Amino acid sequence: MPTYIMLANWTDQGGQRVRESPRRLDTAKRALADMGGEFKSLYMTLGDYDLVMIFEAPDDAVAARFALVLGMQGAVRTRTLKAFPEAAYREIIASLG
Repeated sequence: MPTYIMLANWTDQGGQRVRESPRRLDTAKRALADMGGEFKSLYMTLGDYDLVMIFEAPDDAVAARFALVLGMQGAVRTRTLKAFPEAAYREIIASLG
């Protein structure tokens, strides 16, 4: 399954209700699983983003749907990156000739 890295920031609403964040995370994990994806890890971070999440999804459409579902709840704004593992990276570079 493709891997995705999601960068998230709490919205004003999410920050005001940050104590509810663990419950929202559990809900997000269940939603992703229901879509056929798998949540790998979450990090609370310092700097430009509040949270970094790593997950797998069957395809880009599922990853997009997951990001939209999170955004609709109003607690976070996200940016999602598709990640290529080292083997794919090496294959892509080798294909350059």
